[in-house]
Amino acid sequence: MLDGGLSAWRAAVLPLEAGDVVPAPGSIVLHERTEGVASIDDAAAWPEHGVLLDVRAGERYRGEAEPLDPVAGHIPGAVNLPSPEYLRDGRFADAADIRQAFAAVGAGQGTEVAAYCGSGITAAQAALAGAIAGIDVAVYPGSWSQWANTPGRPVATGPA
Repeated sequence: MLDGGLSAWRAAVLPLEAGDVVPAPGSIVLHERTEGVASIDDAAAWPEHGVLLDVRAGERYRGEAEPLDPVAGHIPGAVNLPSPEYLRDGRFADAADIRQAFAAVGAGQGTEVAAYCGSGITAAQAALAGAIAGIDVAVYPGSWSQWANTPGRPVATGPA
């Protein structure tokens, strides 16, 4: 993981390659991961026993804007922790600041925590932030895009 991404690499004036890179064939075998992953049904039930984090921007969480999916809002019972709350200038905040951001929405150590976003990518980033802070965070990879496109799933709007 490159904290800060390519921008941080460039800012550190580290070398970059130009042109095509053809990797050598490998022998890796991929397996579906089940540990640390929440299904759509898990996400629906999560607020009953833990904290379900919606890490999208506040206006998407509240249902004021939805640029990608057919329905605006959030999963009922989810709390909003926008990703900038645990980042500093595009990099992860220190562990204490991340713990403080998570704790502010009830997602402290010892709490069962899961995260979702629009498509699962920022939720994975939230899980990494949690790992830095010593908080296990399951990821709902289907995230809002799956939820909003699944008939019959309830949608909450507003600040809570």
